[in-house]
Amino acid sequence: MELYPAIDLYQGKAVRLYKGDYAQMTVYSHHPEEVAKDFAAAGATRIHLVDLEGAKTGKPENLETITKILSASHLFAQVGGGIRNMETVKRYLDAGVNRVILGTAAVKNPDFLEAAVQQFGEKIAVGVDLKDGLVAIKGWTETAQITAEAFFENMQNLGVKTLICTDISRDGAMQGTNRELYRHLSERFSMDLIASGGVSSLEDIAALREMNLHGAIVGKAYYIGALDLRQAIEVAK
Repeated sequence: MELYPAIDLYQGKAVRLYKGDYAQMTVYSHHPEEVAKDFAAAGATRIHLVDLEGAKTGKPENLETITKILSASHLFAQVGGGIRNMETVKRYLDAGVNRVILGTAAVKNPDFLEAAVQQFGEKIAVGVDLKDGLVAIKGWTETAQITAEAFFENMQNLGVKTLICTDISRDGAMQGTNRELYRHLSERFSMDLIASGGVSSLEDIAALREMNLHGAIVGKAYYIGALDLRQAIEVAK
């Protein structure tokens, strides 16, 4: 299983939100590229980047910072947050990003998603954020009236290869990840599933690995020192 340590970006800084609430933001570093170098030094090969401002505005707000992170760390990078048109997809891929994540756009604009998957294939992933069993959009500020199950079915039918699924109720809460949810989804669907939200212990990582998930994203647990990244990478293997 691949481990993706995460950097959430806001105004060029590495931050974390509590349960997706912009009012509950903690700044962890003013130099996210240094954080990425630390990931690489611990043995990480991949990184998960989120443009939190972009998720709100619908356009890249931290591209310069992301470019710095890529050149400092040389990690396989996936980026999400406000990617809502083909021009933005191309800008990120041209900047050296390996995979872009469509979130709100995948729900609101299935034609765009389908066109992106046809043109860029595995370089397109979909990020789905779940709130009380429904899909949340626009930086978690709204829920769309579609269940996780129905959404996953649609994505698989469209040919999406990678799906990143976040349980918002667990995100940043250090209460462990929603193992039942991921077990159910991994048994039901054949896409590469990446678990996100509440991955806060080596036990969580071992449990997700046993489900044959493609990957897991680690955020707050790393930043507060609850999880040793080097150990976590070994357990994920």
